[in-house]
Amino acid sequence: MSQDNLIKLECTVCKRVNYFSKKNKKTLKNRLELKKFCLHCKEHTSHKETK
Repeated sequence: MSQDNLIKLECTVCKRVNYFSKKNKKTLKNRLELKKFCLHCKEHTSHKETK
């Protein structure tokens, strides 16, 4: 993955970085938010993009 398009996804419950993803920053200006499985919480929670 390219470093300039790489983003970190952090769990909103436990505040741990669990996933890395990529996005097109030219078309998506807002922060990305996805429902993902958190290994630490053991459930599906929302994950927000961090810097």
